Amino acid sequence: MDALDHDYLKHMTGGVDRDAVLEELMLTYGRDVWNYAFFMTGKRETAEDIAQDVFIKAYQSLHTLRGESGARAWLLKITRNTALDHFKSAWYRRIRLPAVMPVRESQMSAENEWLGSYRQREIWRTVMELPRKLRESLLLQAHHGLSMAEIAELLQVSEGTVKSRIHRARAAMNKKFEHGREDDEEGSGRA
Repeated sequence: MDALDHDYLKHMTGGVDRDAVLEELMLTYGRDVWNYAFFMTGKRETAEDIAQDVFIKAYQSLHTLRGESGARAWLLKITRNTALDHFKSAWYRRIRLPAVMPVRESQMSAENEWLGSYRQREIWRTVMELPRKLRESLLLQAHHGLSMAEIAELLQVSEGTVKSRIHRARAAMNKKFEHGREDDEEGSGRA
């Protein structure tokens, strides 16, 4: 269920106060928009630019917000299209994105905290290595909590295709991590 009630948004976009609607959308979904842009591009600065563009486009297109999909799905669709436009731009073709997103250095004090952050970085690195179509479907479902129907509408594919992509993404992740565990076990057996 969407955090913002459709009737409320419909009332607000009817001319009452578009600025208030935009502010509410930014407060409620700003992090989701930025995260999705980051997952698509792998660059913080690019994600910030895309997120700003998304909310400008959303402000200009508030009248197109429909009841069939919630505000989150609507904003993520704008985010996806804006990111895809970015990939098509001449600037992007000249400056390629790195294959793996950079890992921030942190100063964790406890070993468990370090291991937790290491695992998390490994998971995200593995997610970012998935083919775009698989990664995108998985992130929309697992991270953003969209339903299969919302993802299908956003990506303009059938629900069956979405289910297949998510299944293949999870299978690839499992295979990668199973392979990693086998390597760890072999390495520890030699010591």
